[in-house]
Amino acid sequence: MIRNLLGQHPFTRRQFLRTTITTSALALGWNAPAQGPSGQRSPNEKLNLAVIGVGGRGADNLKEVSSENIVALCDVNERNLDTAAQSYPKARKYFDFRKLYDDSKDIDAVVVSTPNHTHAFAVLPALKLKKHVYCEKPLAHTVWEARLLACEAYEAKVATQMGTQAHANGDCRRVVECIQTGAVGPVREVHVWASRVWGDGDRPKETVPVPDYLHWDLWLGPAPERPYHPNYINERPGWYKYWDFGGGTLPDLGSHWIDLAFWALNLRHPLAVEAHGPTANPETAPASFHVTYDYGARDQMPPVKLTWYQGEDKPQPWIDGTITRMGEGVLFIGDRGMLLATLHRHKFLPAERFENFKLPTPYIPLSIGHYKEWIKACKTGDPTTCNFNYSGALTEANHLGNVAYRSGRKIEWDPVKLEAKNCPEAARYIHPEYRKGWELKY
Repeated sequence: MIRNLLGQHPFTRRQFLRTTITTSALALGWNAPAQGPSGQRSPNEKLNLAVIGVGGRGADNLKEVSSENIVALCDVNERNLDTAAQSYPKARKYFDFRKLYDDSKDIDAVVVSTPNHTHAFAVLPALKLKKHVYCEKPLAHTVWEARLLACEAYEAKVATQMGTQAHANGDCRRVVECIQTGAVGPVREVHVWASRVWGDGDRPKETVPVPDYLHWDLWLGPAPERPYHPNYINERPGWYKYWDFGGGTLPDLGSHWIDLAFWALNLRHPLAVEAHGPTANPETAPASFHVTYDYGARDQMPPVKLTWYQGEDKPQPWIDGTITRMGEGVLFIGDRGMLLATLHRHKFLPAERFENFKLPTPYIPLSIGHYKEWIKACKTGDPTTCNFNYSGALTEANHLGNVAYRSGRKIEWDPVKLEAKNCPEAARYIHPEYRKGWELKY
């Protein structure tokens, strides 16, 4: 048996060679076959979908794919499940997604909207069975899981999409075109910030009975065992702020806001990551902190420093008032000026320098819709814009900010070995242990 590059689990020689090649390919940014073979079925033919997680965000996602045949519903909360089943009375109902996959012969594709800590466990079986997959953001709960899912999607050659809905916004595409065609010159610095936060606090101390409608053990899944408390099952801040279930603001909102910089600047894996904030709490992510990522040159683009800020932390131009003090935003700083963007609008700074500027001819097509892209890809093999090759790397980078913060050191990153070269103690955050009875079968 051989120890693989994705962690400390034993692999056969065949698995090792396959995974090494795939891991290296994805780490180096090779193009992955991120969709299934074309011509699988008529675009007018409906897919048979299974939806895992049907409350809260899951209910929204279920509504977005309701044009297709909903054949299976799964949720650990019986109230959520019964509510969804009222609209889809013919769909099979499950509390445990592992049992759903035992009855998956008629399922074409799966939508996953569970809490972050169970994403990989709900997604991986679908990929192994060569089902198309849509997964809410972030793609996975750890760096290692994100790479594993990207590798499996590469092998499965199915249509995948992560829930970064803003990626389909037309204005975001215009921003990407402006940056990539040099509107502000070579970009060497970019700042991304979000004021909304879910972080801070400790583990609840009181004991509360488990509601009769909640399968608490299944909700915990691979996370360490702990008593039930309603603070966990609430969506926001709820489980989002706990390391064991979410990871705070960065992996969540970073999936939207860092996505714009990630796409525009052709980013993939950072060379180094350093976090600045309060002393790390063992239970919860920080409400306010900032993280700096160093990226090397890409094609014709120079090295760039990307800094993420959340909560009270803000970039200096925001503090100085030289830019509009928006709650969330992305500021690209180039050699010839700046571009300030939200997910729906943008402007060039200083304004007088760009009075006669003409936007480049659009070359990124308008989206038919975030969910429609994925559904069409499932049927025809067309590409999606947030497939697991792209979104896996974005998810890895976001989680690395938390890894650096919890490690308390600037980490030098090896994207092929998935190692912090100068910080071996970071390994436990890159790939933590799972609760007994839960494993990712790869």
